Amino acid sequence: MSERWDVIVIGGGHNGLVAAGLLARRGRRVCVLERRHKVGGAAVTETPWGPDFKMTALSYVVSLLPRMILDELELARFGYKVYPQFPYFAPRRDGRYLMMCDDPARRAAEIAKFSARDADEIARWDDWLGRLGALLGPMLTQVPPRLGSKRPGDLLAALRVAWRFRKLDQGGVGDVTRLMTMSVADLLEERFESDAVRGVLAVSGVIGTWAGPRSPGTAYVMAHHKMGDIGDGVGDGPGGGATGAWGFPAGGMGGVTGALRSAAEALGASIRTEAEVVKIKVSAGRATGVVLAGGDELDADAIIATTHPKITFLRHLERSELPGDFVAAIERWKSRSGTVKLNLALDRLPDFTCKPGYDPEVHGGTIVLAESLDDLEHAFQDAVGGAPARLPFADICIPSVFDPTLAPPGKHVMSMFTQWVPHGFAAAPHTAELEAYADRLIARLEQLAPGFTSSILHRQIIGPHEMETTYSLLGGNIFHGELSASQLFHMRPAPGYADFTTPIRGLYQASSATHGGGGVTGIPALQAVRRLLKDS
Repeated sequence: MSERWDVIVIGGGHNGLVAAGLLARRGRRVCVLERRHKVGGAAVTETPWGPDFKMTALSYVVSLLPRMILDELELARFGYKVYPQFPYFAPRRDGRYLMMCDDPARRAAEIAKFSARDADEIARWDDWLGRLGALLGPMLTQVPPRLGSKRPGDLLAALRVAWRFRKLDQGGVGDVTRLMTMSVADLLEERFESDAVRGVLAVSGVIGTWAGPRSPGTAYVMAHHKMGDIGDGVGDGPGGGATGAWGFPAGGMGGVTGALRSAAEALGASIRTEAEVVKIKVSAGRATGVVLAGGDELDADAIIATTHPKITFLRHLERSELPGDFVAAIERWKSRSGTVKLNLALDRLPDFTCKPGYDPEVHGGTIVLAESLDDLEHAFQDAVGGAPARLPFADICIPSVFDPTLAPPGKHVMSMFTQWVPHGFAAAPHTAELEAYADRLIARLEQLAPGFTSSILHRQIIGPHEMETTYSLLGGNIFHGELSASQLFHMRPAPGYADFTTPIRGLYQASSATHGGGGVTGIPALQAVRRLLKDS
């Protein structure tokens, strides 16, 4: 059987659904092909313990989604709603805690419990990050130039990027250079003296990354996670390019991709699940369609692939159809991870010794287990040495506090995003080691909130192997590729092809491995659609 479409989208994750909706709105006949039985990719709500508990399996926070996508697809009409992220709460084994509030005065007072000097410094830190964010943030939504190309259009694009830095003095250029190359530990140790402050601020530099806080390049990863409300250049009207801040979606992350699916289908897109693509058909250097696992063939004028680049270019295509240097770049693409997601169902909220009783800012915020840079670095070095971390760190949220649809009355679901295990765990289940790792993590929380262990009704452990085999996150990397200095901007995912095109005409890429990816942003899909329409 053969069918013909204007555009085929490979992958029904958030980028695939955004691309389908935007194209369908512009009158294109679009078909989305998803390998699994449901859409959503890593942004999906599941029921591992039955219908009473709804759990965000992997990705657990929406980030930097451009306002244009929200408005153009009318996502609010399809149930899209985001609860704002509350403060970071960092309980400590010595009985103290640090609350990183949004209000500057409160935050300074909290930090002063650990260091008066750090309380003074935090305002300067925020100002410094804000200035760099105003410069670098808009670049998140720009198409990277083909650096090294001598074509006039490419040279002009490179000049536009350089023009953005025109207002920087020598010190400003130095700040950008340092941010892109330094470790987050070196950056924080220059400014703060308290272990508590350093530990909490360092987490955003290593989360989802095969790198410890002392690894070069983690300073940028920290900045990447802080770039909210800064984007421009992707909107069609005033404020259209602004990116949204981080938050917890109603219904879990499936609430986001569910709304995206409903919007795309309402606009006329066709979405098929259990439709695994095994081959992209190419004729005379141009993509002409796909072959499914069952043998069906679908033809199209254009294809957008949102799958991991090693799947798109090394599995769905023959290497002989691609330039040798491009194949080499994709083969070198680093997609390591030591992430483990621990999901829990609870019969009550944890009661922290350092701050007893219910507190919406504690239980409705983000609970961070990271007491110092050394704790984080030691956990990473354990994994580098081939063993799961003895003292794992965790980024924890309890979304059922503000979303009662996720659990029965009085019960809760807890999401624990944790690190590190050896990146080689992606090759095999390592079930026993992951169970012991989860036990240590729960024991760490038990120290801080006695009785926590007995509150657990169910638990689910998703390690790198399951992330790869079930969710197609190769290596278990949630970004489809490490956010390292060698894999950013014009290098993402290969030199000369960071503009969402590929060496195959009519084949576009919009995975999280492209620029603007790394989080639930939809920016790669938006850029790929724009390029496709420009080429049409």
